[in-house]
Amino acid sequence: MTQRRAPSVVDFATQQDRLQQQLARFNRARLSPSLPEPSWREAIREEARLRMLEGEYVEHERAQIEPMLSDMPQQVDSFMRWFEALEANGPGQQDRLFPWLAEQATREQMCWFLVQEVAGEAGFDDLVAMTQVKLPTQPKLELARNYWDEMGRGQAKGMHGPMLGRLATELGLVPTIEHTVWESLSLANLMCAFATNRRYAYHSVGALGAIELTAPGRAALVGAGLKRLGIGLDARQYFELHAVLDVKHSAAWNEEAIRPLVAADPRLARPIAEGALMRLRAGQRCFDRYRRAFGLV
Repeated sequence: MTQRRAPSVVDFATQQDRLQQQLARFNRARLSPSLPEPSWREAIREEARLRMLEGEYVEHERAQIEPMLSDMPQQVDSFMRWFEALEANGPGQQDRLFPWLAEQATREQMCWFLVQEVAGEAGFDDLVAMTQVKLPTQPKLELARNYWDEMGRGQAKGMHGPMLGRLATELGLVPTIEHTVWESLSLANLMCAFATNRRYAYHSVGALGAIELTAPGRAALVGAGLKRLGIGLDARQYFELHAVLDVKHSAAWNEEAIRPLVAADPRLARPIAEGALMRLRAGQRCFDRYRRAFGLV
């Protein structure tokens, strides 16, 4: 029987801009190292308020994808086939935005797209690090291997996050919360909510796995567009790398993290699937918004 969810106190039809900006500022503050302050009690009270809003948002997103789970199997082999098929038939896949970016977008249009993407980047390395806490050994080891790759295997030049930063610097991109569409902010907020709340740990495993599964094709097309526009290899390295490396990451994540979790406890298939679908749906919203901005509706 499907569990009934309490009505939300947030009007998601009219308050998305305000809500997602609030959550983006909250995540920036709570994930940044800081120092003790005398006002820590007030800070905790404010954090509790914002975590309630975050919970409302995540539960709203869960309700939206519930109809998409009707054919989801729990037996491990069938589930893995279902999960891997999301690469072809999941929300937002084969969106026409990306061939257009590869073949037609102007430099100004590409820069606007990248500003939104950079602002919506939650930091894959940090998300993996937070997600792996207290997972069983085999999935934990796979997330550790993935994290090590994200960290450039100990070499600063190979770290994936700074690669995206080099591209932003090369193109003069200055992303801000205030000038980012809510759809992009909501994607980052969703990933942070999954990784920072242990009740969504398995949702995070599914969402991160969905990124690895679906990103390579899009990364290759963005990289092609950057190359067409004369952007050098060093600046576009982030997309060139992920077009190749994420194929290997996805195969390993599926076999070494998702499969053993579902094999050990079939109940985990649902939260893993929910996380994947919620992440893909959030990406689909972004692609729809970007196409409207470019007149590609």
